[in-house]
Amino acid sequence: MKLLEIAVFSIESALTAAKAGADRLELCENYDNGGTTPSYGYLKTVRAKLDLPLFVMICPRAGDFVYTDAEFTAMKADVLLCKEMGFDGIVIGILKNDGSIDTVRTKYLIELAYPMEVTFHRAFDRCKAPLKAMEQIIECGCQRILTSGQQPSALQGKNLIQQLIVAADHRITIVPGGGIRSNYVEDLLLFTGADEVHSSAKKTAPSPMQFWVEAMHDKNERIMADATEISAMLQIIRSIET
Repeated sequence: MKLLEIAVFSIESALTAAKAGADRLELCENYDNGGTTPSYGYLKTVRAKLDLPLFVMICPRAGDFVYTDAEFTAMKADVLLCKEMGFDGIVIGILKNDGSIDTVRTKYLIELAYPMEVTFHRAFDRCKAPLKAMEQIIECGCQRILTSGQQPSALQGKNLIQQLIVAADHRITIVPGGGIRSNYVEDLLLFTGADEVHSSAKKTAPSPMQFWVEAMHDKNERIMADATEISAMLQIIRSIET
């Protein structure tokens, strides 16, 4: 069965995506910064309320994917916390400053996370020699690679995604992600042959705030998961299966 994973950036979005039928959630914070590790309260609340597979982003800050020793220590602590809390998987991505995969640290976190599953996230889209990098990630023990094919969107990167899926030969799951919406998810899945797909299915919603300090120039909106968009993608994905 083809699977839809939704990246969510708030508790409310997680509940919305689950109710809309998402197969798996990636729990994150800070959409505008590409996603960072959620707070303990966020994790505890969502884990208590939902029983579908939940993967947690392990990313201590925004920016590049080369981490200091102190940042890596924080990542290790977050992995152990996720395991103690009963999460199903984690999402990581660590590079060296030359653009290659940091295999030592990646393997360490995978072993620390066991028996949770591990996805290597879109740090992969910033690495050099992606086919070689995929082989290294397989050797480290990851179950998945999330990628837009080293392009701003998965649609633009579909050729590399297809190459990766063929080269992987079922040894690892290549998950297209990056700007995926219902209007082209079918074409992308059929072209690449992917079995899983990742989307934030985001929309903006008005803030309930009634008072704003105009001089602060705040945005009067929130980023939310779009239940209608999730349902539309699921309907298309399920139709491909039949």
